[in-house]
Amino acid sequence: MKSATHNKKTMTAVVVSDKMDKTVVVKVERKFVHPKFKKIVRTAKKYKVHDEKNECRAGDVVAIVETRPLSKEKRWRLQEIIKKSEGAEKVEEEAAK
Repeated sequence: MKSATHNKKTMTAVVVSDKMDKTVVVKVERKFVHPKFKKIVRTAKKYKVHDEKNECRAGDVVAIVETRPLSKEKRWRLQEIIKKSEGAEKVEEEAAK
């Protein structure tokens, strides 16, 4: 019988866009050594992530975790905000005044 615990993938990413409702677009960068040329190559991939409370802003560093399909392209969920962006903190201070 299979165990009920599943190891879900987690990644660290940067929020690129927060214009949709309950969805943010994040960019995950990875580095690897090219097999033929032995040079370090950087690649990036974008994912749509479910943000239930609309708390992410562009530039935030976030942790995401894989989940069941939530829509046609959303298969990731926001786990936590690791670091807020510089611009987001200024906007929150002005809104509090």
